[in-house]
Amino acid sequence: MDMATLHDMPWRADIEFQHIICRVGCVPNCIGAIAMNSPSPSRSVWTAIGRGARGRCPSCSGTKLFHQFLKPIAECTHCGQDWTHQQADDFPAYVSIFLTGHLLAPPVVLLVKTVDLSVGALLALILPAAITMTLGLLQPAKGTIIAIQWWFGLHGFQSRKDFGSD
Repeated sequence: MDMATLHDMPWRADIEFQHIICRVGCVPNCIGAIAMNSPSPSRSVWTAIGRGARGRCPSCSGTKLFHQFLKPIAECTHCGQDWTHQQADDFPAYVSIFLTGHLLAPPVVLLVKTVDLSVGALLALILPAAITMTLGLLQPAKGTIIAIQWWFGLHGFQSRKDFGSD
């Protein structure tokens, strides 16, 4: 394939050469030679947030952010970023509960209005769903908050806003 043909192709991963070939928003004749196994530094707050929400290092995505359920690693083994500055405290729990309430409220209202169940049966359906959603959203919320703290230079982190945004 020549350069013009590669440039005109939509987003795809070229497995054979392990390159990312892009068309949208790139410079002329762009072949992004980003190896699939070497993560790039976070260039925008949204990239950092996405990585943090997935439980990866917001800086490089090269390693896991948590070594236990809610215990972040002290330092990234890939990029060397120190994560001991993070102070998420109780905010991830508030975010998790807030999201659970807003996501679960419409189905609960619909269930109560359309199905004739006893209070015990409703609680047997709603409580496990609420607990599961709250616990399931807790780690992504904490990763997101750590990523935001890191990106904006809060609590001892050096600001990353100087990278620009995508």
